[in-house]
Amino acid sequence: MGMEVGGLLGLIWLVIIIWAIVKVAKSPAGPVAKLLWILILLFLPVLGLIAWILLGPKG
Repeated sequence: MGMEVGGLLGLIWLVIIIWAIVKVAKSPAGPVAKLLWILILLFLPVLGLIAWILLGPKG
């Protein structure tokens, strides 16, 4: 059962990261800021997502 739970949590995490990247891409921020946020989300997913939630665009 542990393998299924781990796979499901990994899938949920992947969906959350993809959602955050789409939100960044649709934001009114400049292209350099968008690129930096997307790179942070891709290379540091846990820290990047936390930083994006705290510091990213609101609204």
